[in-house]
Amino acid sequence: MAAVTLAPAQEYDRDKRRRVGLIGCGWYGKSDLFRLVQISPVEIVSLCDVDSQMLSNAADMSAARQRSRKRPRTYSDYRKMLAEKDLDLVLIATPDHWHALNMIEAAKSGMDIYVQKPISHDVLEGKAMLAAARQHNRVVQVGLQRRSTPHLVEAKERFIDEDKLGKIALVEIYCYYHMRTTANPPDTAPPPNLDYDAWTGPAPMRPYNSLVHPRGWRAFMEYGNGIVGDMCVHMLDMTRWMLNLGWPTKIDSTGGIFVDTKSKANISDTQTATFDFQDLRVVWQHRSWGEAADPKYPWGATFYGDKGTLKVSVMGYDFIPFGGGQPVHKDVTYELEQYPEDKTEKELEKHVAPAIRHHMQNFLASIDSRSHPVSDIEQGYISTASCILANNSMKLGRSLAWDPVKQLVIGDSEANALLRQEYRAPYAHPEA
Repeated sequence: MAAVTLAPAQEYDRDKRRRVGLIGCGWYGKSDLFRLVQISPVEIVSLCDVDSQMLSNAADMSAARQRSRKRPRTYSDYRKMLAEKDLDLVLIATPDHWHALNMIEAAKSGMDIYVQKPISHDVLEGKAMLAAARQHNRVVQVGLQRRSTPHLVEAKERFIDEDKLGKIALVEIYCYYHMRTTANPPDTAPPPNLDYDAWTGPAPMRPYNSLVHPRGWRAFMEYGNGIVGDMCVHMLDMTRWMLNLGWPTKIDSTGGIFVDTKSKANISDTQTATFDFQDLRVVWQHRSWGEAADPKYPWGATFYGDKGTLKVSVMGYDFIPFGGGQPVHKDVTYELEQYPEDKTEKELEKHVAPAIRHHMQNFLASIDSRSHPVSDIEQGYISTASCILANNSMKLGRSLAWDPVKQLVIGDSEANALLRQEYRAPYAHPEA
C-alpha cells in the first residue's frame, strides 16, 4: 500500500539510464546515492568532494555498485563538475552551510536535484533556493524522507486521515540521543587530504579541529543548525505533512549549554521550541544527556487527540485509542532480502534504507511527470526556516511572530537581520 500512496506521482521509467552526480561524498551522500542505484539503472558519472581520500573511496565504491562498473570522474570543485552539463540529476550531501550555493548552481545548470536537509544555513538562503528551483523549472526533492517512510505513511492514512485520533491540539516532538560531541581535542593543521579552505567555504574561518571532519561539523553552529536543524526538522516536517500544516505563526525557543560545558561543541545540549499553528501547538524538546522519557521512543513524535494517542518514530508506531479500544503496534519495514546490499554496506542505517528508496522513487516519478515531489523544496524551506527561526528565538531570548506572506518576523528588525548570515569573502550570499 505505502509504495503507491506516497505521492500523487509514483510511477517512473524504470529502464531509463539517468546520468547522476554527487556533491559531498561522505556518509549520507553515499547512502543516498546507493539507494538510488538500487531502484534505477542510473550511471554515476561524476563525484565531487574537497577531501581527496573520501572522494577516491566513493569513486571505488561507485564503480563496484553500478552496473557499468565504470569509475566516475572526480572533482574537487562542484562548479567544474556542473559546468560539464552532462548530468540529468545531482545529489547534494555537503554540510549545511554549502547547500545553497551547491543547489542554486545545479538549478542554473539545468539539473534536477536531491538536496539533504536542512536545506539551508539561514532563512534567506532557503528563500533563494526555492526561487531558483521555480525560475529554472527544476524538480527538487529534499532529504526529509519521513514523508516516504512506509510505516509512517501507513500511520498517517490509518489513524490521522481516518480521524481515529479526533481533535489534535498538541504534538510533542523530541530527541534524546547523545549525539553532541563531548570531546575537546586541540586544534591542529588539517590533514593533507582535506582542502580546509574550500571545505569552510562561505562559513567563518575557524582553526581546524579533528571534531569537525568528517561528520562532526554538526556540533558547530558555524556549519549547521544544531540538533534542532538536524533532528527537529525531520519531526516537524513529518508533523506538518501528516496534519497538512503550512507555516507556524509564532515560534518560541529557550535553551543552551547547561550540562556539557567542557566540550568544544557550541550547539545547545538542552533546548525546547514551541511552534504555533493556530489551535495546535507543536512542542520540540532535545537533551543530549540523560535518559529518554520513553526508552522505546528516543527520537519521535506523540500526537495527542481527544479520541486517542499516536506515537511514531523511525522504528515503528503505537496507536492507543481511548475507551478500551484495541491498541495497534507496527515495527519499521526492512527490505534486507530484496536488497541484500543493505546487510553489508558500511555505516548504512538499515532501518532508513527503505524510506530513502521510496523517496528516490518519488523523486524519479516527479522528474518524469515534471511535478512537485512529496518533499518539494517549498516544504523543505518551510520546515528548515521554522527550525532556524527557533534557534534565532533562543539567541534573542524572545518569541518571534512570523508573517508567511512577507517572509519576515513581524515588528522585529533585529530578528530579521538574523535571517541572513554574513558570508566569508570572496563568497557571495545568494540573496546579496
